[in-house]
Amino acid sequence: SATVMTPRRPSETAAAIGPSAPGRFVIKGVLRDRTVGGETQPESTVVCRPQTGRGLPSLKRNVRGGGEIMERLKHDLVIVGSGIAGLRAAIEASRVSPSLSVAIVTKVQAMRSHSVCAEGGTAAVLYPELGDTVESHVFDTVKGSDYLADQDAVERFASMIPSEVYQLEHWGMPWSRREDGRIAQRDFGGYSHPRATFAEDKVGFYEMQTLYDTCTKFPNIVFYQEWFATSILVEQGEFGGITAIEMKSGEFASIAAKAGIIASGGAGRLFSFATYGHSSTPDGMSMALRAGIALKDMEFFQFHPSGLIPSGILITEGVRAEGGVLLNKDGERFMKRYAPGKLELASRDVVSRAIITEIEEGRGFRDGDGLEYVHLDLTPIGAQKIKERLNGIRELAMKFNDTDPIERPLPVRPVCHYTMGGIDVDIDGATRVKGL
Repeated sequence: SATVMTPRRPSETAAAIGPSAPGRFVIKGVLRDRTVGGETQPESTVVCRPQTGRGLPSLKRNVRGGGEIMERLKHDLVIVGSGIAGLRAAIEASRVSPSLSVAIVTKVQAMRSHSVCAEGGTAAVLYPELGDTVESHVFDTVKGSDYLADQDAVERFASMIPSEVYQLEHWGMPWSRREDGRIAQRDFGGYSHPRATFAEDKVGFYEMQTLYDTCTKFPNIVFYQEWFATSILVEQGEFGGITAIEMKSGEFASIAAKAGIIASGGAGRLFSFATYGHSSTPDGMSMALRAGIALKDMEFFQFHPSGLIPSGILITEGVRAEGGVLLNKDGERFMKRYAPGKLELASRDVVSRAIITEIEEGRGFRDGDGLEYVHLDLTPIGAQKIKERLNGIRELAMKFNDTDPIERPLPVRPVCHYTMGGIDVDIDGATRVKGL
């Protein structure tokens, strides 16, 4: 028989999450009746079944006339996104409060989160005895932002990150090493001291592997892998949970929670030439906007100087830190004219603008599809060092451009890489919605 969902009057709208009236269920904050064969029926009672894999309860609502409508799941904390930020947040919540039930909702398998693609390094002041300081790290960051960055937030990050690097090491992160066995660091664009902590050229993959492994040690962390979050539930200014679709079955569910964290990534796929994978879309931002939460500074996108032609796959800044040079079609190392001091290790915006200037003034190359670029030459680095520290880049270049960087330069041009804007939060990451 025909089934019709009828919204109740606004005066009967229920809280987005929480106890509902007997025989009713809640979707996006609106109480609905179910009409079956012309007869209006409220929903029946809730029954429980175990959540696959971790033994936590899943609530499944059944229609009196048969047929399931939606699951209602409940946790203390729900995190949307399983990249580095989401996994690290889940671990910290579990360390501070082991009794919390923590859910990580991700539309991919967790180890396919886009954080695995990070390559070059994590900036941290590890060796102040060599002249580096937190103050210098703060200044380099603020200067690199043309003084637009939130300086209080920059100072907090620069102060906290050394302990995070050591924490990752204690959890098993295989940082690259100096000859004396201590953690290695290399120079990076815009730095006044070498402070990029790296693990070959696969930093993101190893960090993700370390964090994911650590998450599995906490029995209170539950993964909802290949679940697509669709909305944030807010009632009277307080966070109540999210809705999501289990992609395998297509079933719709609500996940009630006392607190939420959005760690779902940026909006670089707005640009056709971007380092973002096709699965990396700004779902969290759109969910927040639909829930009435402001987005901020959305015009600020970072363009990385070296996106591989034609795919846009990132060629890490570590290539230039190890000795790679940029050349125009005349064979000129053109960064001497734009940043004679830092050369290829000027900040990303300076190098990106220099490359575009070379192209616009006719000193770039052009491929068969009309895409213009310059050359990134790795041959000065040497074959042995490329194999030891940049082997991942070599594999990418050979697979996606049929070029061995040991033998020939790589074609690159600026590529959309990072979204500086996003959901409006305070210095502690809190939105104006209580609990989110």
